[in-house]
Amino acid sequence: MQVKQLLKEYQTILQQPQGWLKAPLWTLALATGAKSFVDNPVLGNSVFNQAGLHLWRVKLAARLAARRRARLSKSLTAEDARFFNQYGFIVKEDFLPADDFARLEQELLGTELPARETLQGNTVTRRIPLDYQTLPQLPNTQQLIAQPELQHLLNYVGSFQVQPMLYIQSILSQVRKAKADPQTKLHADTFHSSVKAWLFLTDVAEDEGPFVYVPGSHQLTPARLDWEKQRSINAARADRMSARGSFRISEAELEQLGLPKPKAFAVKKNTLVVADTFGFHARGKSVRPSTRIEVWAYARRNPFLPWTGFDPLALPFLKDKIIPLYWWALDELEKRQWRKNPWRSVGRLRAGDPPRFIKK
Repeated sequence: MQVKQLLKEYQTILQQPQGWLKAPLWTLALATGAKSFVDNPVLGNSVFNQAGLHLWRVKLAARLAARRRARLSKSLTAEDARFFNQYGFIVKEDFLPADDFARLEQELLGTELPARETLQGNTVTRRIPLDYQTLPQLPNTQQLIAQPELQHLLNYVGSFQVQPMLYIQSILSQVRKAKADPQTKLHADTFHSSVKAWLFLTDVAEDEGPFVYVPGSHQLTPARLDWEKQRSINAARADRMSARGSFRISEAELEQLGLPKPKAFAVKKNTLVVADTFGFHARGKSVRPSTRIEVWAYARRNPFLPWTGFDPLALPFLKDKIIPLYWWALDELEKRQWRKNPWRSVGRLRAGDPPRFIKK
């Protein structure tokens, strides 16, 4: 593609309202984890992505993630590293000793704590933060968080020394008659590796909303690269979630990419799953009203950083205040009428209590 054509496209972007002011910021965002095709006219430009802009970001991010994981591998067993590199996730059954888990389970399911809920389709997701306000009441949870093995797994899968956001998360399915939960559609969270983890506090049946993952879908194969490029060209006009950078995929497309069928994690409580969410995953559908409860961890950093450490969120005065600051920022954006906050405060409750945030 000719340079003249690319420059002409950029001039078109500059001509948008406040284009001269915003275009430098949109361009600088290319060097970050920014992923929304619809909010950034540079990222979402079909001509640029036809020329390989999105593909270049995907490939560079994957290359840097592989280098960081090579440096972090010394903290992981060779067996765990091999398993992750092949499948994109790590599973640890009976992660905690039985007595330790029993105390953790009693503590997290029996303590009333401040919570927020969001409603998507027919499903309520509840999150109770594990932060400076709640952790002093949860000594067994503090011991879990301090476990080196947990942190090493999060670091390797996330390809950074990460400071995760940690919650007690409850998935309450079939709470009302409505469209299906959008999280039940297979998707990648973004264009680069990031980590999510679930330590299940309840048994999870295969037909009651299990975590679902496509084994090996985190690998950047030639077929995946071609799929990423084709999706990026018209991504700004795709469905809402794909346009915001979380590409949805059908099971028919999985077969075209040479990928296996999704694996549903029907697991016993005290099972830990750590996954790279560049791989295709979803929340399995529940055929009946059900509740899934877990300790949930999430971390995502700028994929273009060459180093593994130096996470500002891990600073002592910040690391246990990330979630309160995040929710405060969302509340402020809504207060100023800039963006609606989907996470509504529902007061103090236990992780397994009925949902409070339900619209008829």
